[in-house]
Amino acid sequence: MKYSFSVIALALFFTAPALQAQEKVLNLYSARHYQTDERLYENFTKQTGIRINRIEGKEEELMERIRNEGPNSPADVFITVDAARLASADALGLFGQVRSEVLNSRIPAHLHTDTWFAFSTRARVIIYNRAMVKAGDVQTYESLADPRLRGKVCSRSGSHPYNLSLVSALIAHDGEPKTEEWAKGVVANFARAPKGGDTDQIKAVAAGECGVAVSNTYYLARLIRSDKIEERRMMERVGIVWPNQAGRGTHINISGGGMVKTVKNREAAVRFLEYLASDEAQRYFADGNNEWPVVSGVVTSNPALEAMGKFTADTLPIASLARNIVPAQKLLDRAGYR
Repeated sequence: MKYSFSVIALALFFTAPALQAQEKVLNLYSARHYQTDERLYENFTKQTGIRINRIEGKEEELMERIRNEGPNSPADVFITVDAARLASADALGLFGQVRSEVLNSRIPAHLHTDTWFAFSTRARVIIYNRAMVKAGDVQTYESLADPRLRGKVCSRSGSHPYNLSLVSALIAHDGEPKTEEWAKGVVANFARAPKGGDTDQIKAVAAGECGVAVSNTYYLARLIRSDKIEERRMMERVGIVWPNQAGRGTHINISGGGMVKTVKNREAAVRFLEYLASDEAQRYFADGNNEWPVVSGVVTSNPALEAMGKFTADTLPIASLARNIVPAQKLLDRAGYR
């Protein structure tokens, strides 16, 4: 009997990995920290039968983890926010090429590379205190360096990816020398040393601590939709400008991802990325997390986004942003924008 039991135990031991291999799984490393994304994952599993194993963390930590895991990394897909972070992951060689007609046909050419894709966008808008600054004086990003705004500009750190992406776009449009002069002008206009996040800049503008700042739209939408009456009243003191509408359009930030080069579940990875480009997922980015879809024609229902109105977005290819990230950081350091 002992011999028979051992044979059965050994058989189970060696067949267990095979049974596990038959289970459809996706190992997702995510730097998106939004509870509202839970429904995305649940709906994907319901539609495909693919179970998601999710590891969440900060972008730098997850990228370092994938590098340290090397060829044995279980990660199939890495998603995060901002082109600067995606470009950094790509520069580290973390992404592999994705071949998908679905992704190439649904996501505009300027919003993807061969290895990573944008799935939602957020506009980088100028916000101003209605009692301190005239909207006509802050119609472009370039206007933030105007001496008329001396002592009125608030900002988060120049090394933050949101600012690196914006400055990368300015380099692409205006050239490096002109952008460096702009950065020096903005520094001269600071009301305080850079600190905090976008929500902190919004609150500082509303309180009159500064007259103008830059913010991602989804932070604004979140406050406009807030259940707290004091936050909704605070937003009444804040004006919003879509920058550069008479020219190239407003700079957009992205949230996106790609397939990890050492992918173990390739089919599941591609299906998940394609799902993020589906109408259902695109609507959820907009209605659930105050982001704009990247797929044209998707009908959304978000009163806060609608209240901010329509705008023309800059169509600079995100690959161009990626090329300028390092020069942008060096430029900001030289300008004292820290």
